[in-house]
Order: sequence, then structure tokens, then C-alpha cells
Amino acid sequence: MTPTPPGKRTSGNPAARAHIELTVKQQREQQKQQKLAEYQRQLARRRRSRLTWWIVGGAAAVAIVAVITASIVFAPKPAGYQAGGTGATIEGVETFSNATQHVSGTVDYPQNPPAGGPHNQYWLNCGIYDQPQTNENAVHSLEHGAVWVTYDKTRVSAADLDALKAQLPPSYAILSPYEGLPTPIVLSAWNAQLKLDSATDSRIPTFFEEYWRSQNVPEPTASCSGAIDGPGKQS
Repeated sequence: MTPTPPGKRTSGNPAARAHIELTVKQQREQQKQQKLAEYQRQLARRRRSRLTWWIVGGAAAVAIVAVITASIVFAPKPAGYQAGGTGATIEGVETFSNATQHVSGTVDYPQNPPAGGPHNQYWLNCGIYDQPQTNENAVHSLEHGAVWVTYDKTRVSAADLDALKAQLPPSYAILSPYEGLPTPIVLSAWNAQLKLDSATDSRIPTFFEEYWRSQNVPEPTASCSGAIDGPGKQS
């Protein structure tokens, strides 16, 4: 007689054995259904989790795109001027007759700040600086048609500085602090200069229109980049 495996319910009655075997099958089926139901619940949770992340990620992506778009749309646009000038007379502008020459060392300029004259062979790359720049390099940039906007840090507020930046063209302009200015703000081009008390003076854009990238400078087609970045360059 074959021994009954341990743990298995047996009965000498065939009907009883059949009932027991059916009960065992039902239990197994019930366990199988429970496992299947649990698996389906886990799948549903995973689907919900993925859907949540897709929604959150999509919303974040939309928000990022919106911020980038807004920064582009609402960012201040550089001022636009026509190069060359028209020969207009601007009240308060002083003109000079400085000669051009490449020299080494420092130069004792007749204007403060200088508006032309002998200069270093390397020009200052145009841009915005938060520190004073070397005269001899900046003057070389004027020779190429740049406008140098200098300001007294002790007499120009942060709002005034922002107003100056908003009036700068995208190229051929230098903005930097300068010690010992006669007025809070001075605009210098090659052989032309305008002293100002206010960053909102209406003559600022007029000066740029007349002297920015002037064809009357010694080197009107020369570059204002690719040479020297002075200290404290911001852009």
C-alpha cells in the first residue's frame, strides 16, 4: 500500500476523498485568484504613479517653457541706432582734434576721461564693466567707432545704472565706472564728449545716433572685440 504523504488529508471513503480533493482545488484556485488580484492592484498603482509623474513632469515642462518664453519676450531689448551720424549739433557736446598714434606706457590725456589721442596697440573689448578700465586700451576702442560711457559710482544709483544700460547698443559701446569725473556721467567718442548729470538725459540717445560707429574715426571698420577683456567684465 502506498504511504500517504505527510500533511495530505486522506479518507477511506471515496466520496469523502473526492470532497477533500475538491476543497483543496478550491483553496488553490482561491489563492491563485487572490494573487492575481494583488498583481492587478500593483499594476494599477504603477499605472497611476506613472500617470502622476507624467502629469507633474508635463506641467513642469510647460512651466519651464513659459518662463523661458517670458524671459525672451519681456527681456529689455538693446537700443538700436543708425551708424554714421548726420552732422547734427548736440547741445553741450565738446569736440577736439586728437591725433592717433600707437604708444607704449601711459598717456597724459588732455580730456578727462580721454576722447581720443595716442593709445595702446591693443583695444579694450566692448562691453559692460563694473571696474575702471585702462585709458590707453579704451581710447583704441574709440578709434574703432565705439562710445565709452563712464560714470561716477558715488553719484550714480543702481536705478541710474540700469537706465544707462538700457540705452546701450548691442555692440561698439563700453560702460565702466571712472574715478574723478567732472560730472556723474560722461559720454566719450573719438574727438567728441558730452558731460551729463542724469542717466535719463534725452541727449544720450542723440549722442549715440551721431557718434556711434562714426565714419569719421581713424578706423571706422575695425573690430571692437577679439583683443583685451578688462577687469570686471559683466557682458
